[in-house]
Amino acid sequence: MAASATQIDLAFINATVLPMGGAAEIANGVVAVRGDEIAAVGAASEIDVSGATRIIDANGRVVMPGFVNCHTHIASNMLLRGLLEDVQLFEWLQTMWRLKRNFDGDTLYWASLMGLVEMVKSGMTCFNEHFDGYRVEPQTEALKKVPLRATLGYGFADRGIYAPITDWSWKTLDRFGDKVAAHHRSGDGRVHVGLSPHAPYSCGPDMYRKVRDVADAYGLAIHTHLAEGPQEMAYMRETYGTSPVKWLHSLGFLKPDVTAAHCTQLDDDDIRILAETGTKIGHCPCCNAKLDSGTLRLRCCREAGVTVGLATDGPASHNSLDMFQEMKFAGMIHKDKTHDVEFLKTRDLLEMATCEAAKAMNRPETGRLTPGAKADLIMIDLDKPHTLPVYDVAAALVYSARADDVEMTVVDGKILMENRTVLGIDEREIRARFREAALALRDRSL
Repeated sequence: MAASATQIDLAFINATVLPMGGAAEIANGVVAVRGDEIAAVGAASEIDVSGATRIIDANGRVVMPGFVNCHTHIASNMLLRGLLEDVQLFEWLQTMWRLKRNFDGDTLYWASLMGLVEMVKSGMTCFNEHFDGYRVEPQTEALKKVPLRATLGYGFADRGIYAPITDWSWKTLDRFGDKVAAHHRSGDGRVHVGLSPHAPYSCGPDMYRKVRDVADAYGLAIHTHLAEGPQEMAYMRETYGTSPVKWLHSLGFLKPDVTAAHCTQLDDDDIRILAETGTKIGHCPCCNAKLDSGTLRLRCCREAGVTVGLATDGPASHNSLDMFQEMKFAGMIHKDKTHDVEFLKTRDLLEMATCEAAKAMNRPETGRLTPGAKADLIMIDLDKPHTLPVYDVAAALVYSARADDVEMTVVDGKILMENRTVLGIDEREIRARFREAALALRDRSL
């Protein structure tokens, strides 16, 4: 698509462009940005960028949409990374909760900043945050310093280990209009507010119904854990006599605005329900394997028409915010589980980490490079010993590249990282303050 050079603020030239969203690779491509949107994408012969405010020569680089992390826990899990290993999900949750109850605003602020820095440096431009019983506001402040695109889901629960936040949950839901007025579509529209009931084993039916009512009233996205592991399945069958998916469906909860994280324990009827209701899945293969939670029946979900995006979960259960790792492991685990090496090809994995993940968290304005989409993009250097000779760009990205191959990260048309340096912050101070706060939290909690 042609574009006038006078309209262009930022242009990438000589790039291998992966627009995603089903669009073909462009070998000698140009991506032009005007304001906070993509102005044009195409071959060099189609787009005049001679008068652009800034031109970046991306020769030997890949320019593609930034990764979209459709299920994660940043602030809390940064503080818990590496603290408890080699245990199953429910045992892990119980120990983690002991620390979460001792969180304070300052600690969460530095943890949020540290997580945002890690995401920027790994090429993530948008994320779906599930808060579970801790304060959201420190992350909204951190996002003013490192302005990624995000949906921040306020976490609610009223039973199990999360029972101590019952009163807070109900009071917050009753006054949720205040949260919407204060934070929804803030940061020039980048930051959305969402609703995050924790899980069917930690929220009762009345709470899920209340969340549905609030979401419908304000037009908000919902983000919940669902069918995450065998222990959850056993609890639900003993307590309600059915599966988590069927139980939520009976409450009228499942709709297209819901992102269901994990979903490793689905039968055929569950998958049919998710497809019919338009419920979307945030697939976290690394953490699911690490916690012995099972593996999503991805082929069945895709064949049924369920939207599935890739996600890292939090760095306490996955240990890194690295979509390259997630793509590679997803490709391998599903080939193994299906006994089909042709299932989940490299382009499919790239789509799941970008365009499909954006759909899965109800942020369709990002995840692809097309005129009118938000200018959230990354530039990746594949001229590395561990990626060469690059016979196929998609294969190199999925199976050889690493997070530190990302050279530049752009969100809303603004460069957040260039040459591996995150702009506008003191990363050394953030690392020091975060480390100090995390160690102090551990010492007063365990």
